[in-house]
Amino acid sequence: MFVLGNFLVAIGMVLKAVLNLYFWLVIVSAILSWFKVDPYNPIVRVLRAVTEPVFYRVRRLLPFTYIHGIDFSPVVVLIVIQFLEFALVQTLLDFARKLR
Repeated sequence: MFVLGNFLVAIGMVLKAVLNLYFWLVIVSAILSWFKVDPYNPIVRVLRAVTEPVFYRVRRLLPFTYIHGIDFSPVVVLIVIQFLEFALVQTLLDFARKLR
């Protein structure tokens, strides 16, 4: 069972790293939306390609995220990421530690 426990710890740690990376990508994307940036910049294009599909889904599911010209979809995405990190990842890691 310790092999399964180690495997679940590895999955949990990778998932935590991915969620943390996406958390920071959302923050950078939100900050860049405040400024006039070159839309043809490769970094900006990759950043928008990674974050905009998620923002679009949030805007479609929760129409109140765009209020008086302010887009709150990044805030909703950040809250969901934090929930996933605390609920899913922590539960997975706790379960894996009990298997060891």
